[in-house]
Amino acid sequence: MKILMVCLGNICRSPLAEGVMQHLASEAGLDWQVDSAGTGGWHVGEGPDRRSTRTARNHGIDISKQVCRQFRTNDFDRFDHIFVMDKNNLTDVISLARNDQDIQKVKLLLGDKVVPDPYYDDNQFEPVFELIEGGCKDIIRELTKG
Repeated sequence: MKILMVCLGNICRSPLAEGVMQHLASEAGLDWQVDSAGTGGWHVGEGPDRRSTRTARNHGIDISKQVCRQFRTNDFDRFDHIFVMDKNNLTDVISLARNDQDIQKVKLLLGDKVVPDPYYDDNQFEPVFELIEGGCKDIIRELTKG
């Protein structure tokens, strides 16, 4: 299984989601590959936001070696599932879809809810981590049942 997590800049939410999903999948003995990307290219080549790195580390997850990149159309070919953090990300990713098969791969991480962007509020990183962790657990349950 190949999963891509997507947010706006690929520095806060999607790096956390990549780290959490990879950690939970590994703990469950699943051989999944998880990556992340941003819809914008402002931070390409940078590491995750220090607050995301710290929050993940507080939960025993190391995301410090991740490198930010921008979502590309060929990601539709490379990944089985693409999870986005909010409705703007959803619209941006779907706008790059080439066909219905691409569109069907894209879903909000939390089903019908959004993961708020914590960038402008240091106090939101922990609540965002908890939302992401819950969403990742739900996805693992959904994708491994039956």
